[in-house]
Parts: sequence; structure tokens; C-alpha cells
Amino acid sequence: MFSEILKNQKVYFKTQETKSIAFRIAALQNLKAEIISKEQAILNAIHMDFNKPAFETYITEISVVLSEIDLFIKNIKAWSKPKRVLPALLNFPSSEYIYKDPYGAVLIISPWNYPFQLAIAPLISAIACGNTVVLKPSELTPNTSKLLATIISKIFKPEHVLVLEGNAETATNLLQLNWDYIFFTGSVNVGKTVAKAAAKHLTPVTLELGGKNPCIIDQTADVKLSAKRIVWGKFLNAGQTCIAPDYILIKASIKNEFYEALKNEITIAYGSNPEKSTDYTRIINKHNFERLKSFLDNETIIYGGETNPETNYISPTVLDESKRSSKVMKEEIFGPILPVISYSSFKDIEEIIYNYQKPLALYIFSTNAKFQTKLLNNFSFGGGAINDTIIQFTNHRLPFGGVGYSGIGAYHGKNSFKTFTHQKSIVKKANWLDLPFRYAPYGNKIKTIKTLLKWL
Repeated sequence: MFSEILKNQKVYFKTQETKSIAFRIAALQNLKAEIISKEQAILNAIHMDFNKPAFETYITEISVVLSEIDLFIKNIKAWSKPKRVLPALLNFPSSEYIYKDPYGAVLIISPWNYPFQLAIAPLISAIACGNTVVLKPSELTPNTSKLLATIISKIFKPEHVLVLEGNAETATNLLQLNWDYIFFTGSVNVGKTVAKAAAKHLTPVTLELGGKNPCIIDQTADVKLSAKRIVWGKFLNAGQTCIAPDYILIKASIKNEFYEALKNEITIAYGSNPEKSTDYTRIINKHNFERLKSFLDNETIIYGGETNPETNYISPTVLDESKRSSKVMKEEIFGPILPVISYSSFKDIEEIIYNYQKPLALYIFSTNAKFQTKLLNNFSFGGGAINDTIIQFTNHRLPFGGVGYSGIGAYHGKNSFKTFTHQKSIVKKANWLDLPFRYAPYGNKIKTIKTLLKWL
């Protein structure tokens, strides 16, 4: 079944139809119209999957993909044109170009935490670049996955774009095949499996993963504003965001003031009982609920800590001085639990951050330019922000991706175009002159070439 699907897509790709710019733009326009017509259905599906509020769904899922479609419709013609580059003097006389070729049949495996945006955004880029796509959405958000299949099947022929619902076994079977490109968003452990499967066929991959994202606050920070922005970035989607702050490193002298500001901002955002708030998401399933709940064992809870297994509810929770040996500090949290650890010196910061693999994001709250620069220069991470959280995701001009354990490759905007196209180098050599020095017999031409190379 799966091999036949891939075969059909590769056959269709060879017809050259997907390479037509007009064809690509028409496909994007049709997709945009269908998404707009299904807006309420998308809001409903994601709410049914894990109680995500409509506002969060619109700004983090629907609006993102609509903006991406508009960007590609506006720019795909210009981006796809061969780019002329300065020729090498050794090739004289010649003109030299970079051609932009689609890879072919692309496999996209998307996650559950932003089940619409993280499925459709890379799909938009892949088809805009002229590829065919098989999309495997997450089985943990069945309502959204079903809706994705409905939307895609209405617009695209299956040999062009197809949604395959299913569990982890489906993904495993798909990964055994010889794709032309694989785009995966998810956990580090599964990312390793994807990379291993891709290596078997030497298939290029993009891996959008995660990590323990530090958030550093020094004594010069605006504590109240910092708390407000951290509460928004951390508890959006109940902390189930790959670029959410994972833990706080704060100057010891302002920790207590920060705690009071955090409590106040959480109450403003979600009320005195967040379980009753219509603006607060639930944990995706029982397994993740139990995993997160276990993180609270033997911890000092400053705020929150309430849970409800019947609805997979975990309140916004703040932990005081979690130890590096504790469970909550051993892996990416991916939930509404925020450990806070105080530091006295820059060495303290280094010892903690260097204890982990390179994170997907790092955040700094400070008005000290030297402190900001030192942090940016000392640590390797995917991207980040100063005096705010997660907003680096919103600018299509900024590449979004990790480094090391937090991912391979990047996308968004024109960077997505670069991801889903092969840059093909072409030299067009003229015939009116043919310099003889490169041809055998070489004789003493080495002197000539050395002299020539000195001037290049």
C-alpha cells in the first residue's frame, strides 16, 4: 500500500506538472480558500482534541498558515527563477547560475501540539516548491487529523498531496521507503529514528526537535513585565510548545519579587482557578498527564500544583530551586511546569546550561547590553529573544530551526523555499574562446597556473 502511494507520487512528479509556477499558485489559492471556509471547523477540531481556546488556535495555527500561503503566492515566481552569479575567472568565458529544483516526493511527519499549523506550514512550502507530499499527522489529535485529510482530499489529487492517518506503525512503514525528502517535527528520540531511516537511503532531512530552553533573568530586568511575558510564553498551549521557556535562571536578589509578579500575572491571565478558565488548554493525553504529574514529586511548589486526571488538567505551576538531579530537570518538560533556579555568578549559569544539549531556544531578560552579548556569544541554541519569549517564531524573515540535538535545518518564509528545493549549479560555457592552459600535455604550465591563481 505505502510503496504504491510513493510510486504514484514519483510517477506524477515526472509529468512535470507540479513544476509549473501557475500550477503551484493555483494550488495555494485553492488551499487558502478551503482553510478560510473551514475556519470554524478547525477551531472546533483542535478544541475537541485538547481544549485549546479559539484565540490561541487562530493566532498560532490558522493565521500563521494563511500568512505563509500569501507570502509564497507573492514571491514564488521570483524565488523560483534561476539566479545568475558572478562567474569564476577560471571558467572564462561563461555565465553561471543557480537553478532551483524541487526534490520530488516529500514525506512530512507532523506533531500533535500545534496539529494544524505544524502540518500545513511545511506542506505549503513543499507544494509551493513543486514537490509532491505525503503528510502523516499525529494520531494524538484525531479530530484535527481527520479534518486535515478532508481538506487536502478536496483540493489535491492523491498522487500530488495525500494525508495518511494512522499510528506510529504507519509512520514507521512510511520511513522505510525511499523518499526524496523527509520533514519531521517532534521529539529528539523519534527524530533519531527518522534520521536513521533516512540515512538508509541517503535521504535529506529537516528535523525540528526541542530541548530544555533556558530563560535567564538578571537584576536589571523589568521584573513585572518579564513575568507577564514569561507567563504568556510558558503557559500558552499549557506549555506544550517546543520553544517555550523550560526553566528559569534568575539572579538570587530578585527571585522573591519575581515570584510575586509571576503569581499576579498567572491570576490575571487565568483567574484564581485556572481550571475554570476558558483560555487554558489541557494536556494532550493521559500518558503525558501522568509524566508531567510525576515531575511534581519531591518539589517545592511556589504556585499551582493542582491536577485533575479526569480532564488531563495541570494548573500553571511554579517550582522553587529544583535540583539538577530531579526528574523535572532531566528532560524537556513540555507542559505547564516552570522550575526556577537562582544564580549568583555567570559561572553558575554556564554550569547549568552546559549540563544539557544545545536547546531550540534561549531567552534573556536584561537591560544590560554586555550581559546580553555575553550570553548570546557563549551558548549555542536554535534561536531566541531578549526581553520576551517565543516571538522569534513570528517573523518569516528569521530562519526557524535547531542546532545539534534540537534539530537539523530550518524553515519559515524564504528559508522554507530553500529547504524544499535543491540548489542546482550550472555553468554555461561560451565557445568563442577556449583557453589552452588546462589541457594536457601540461609541460611547465604549472608556473602559468600558479601565476594566474595569484591574481584571482
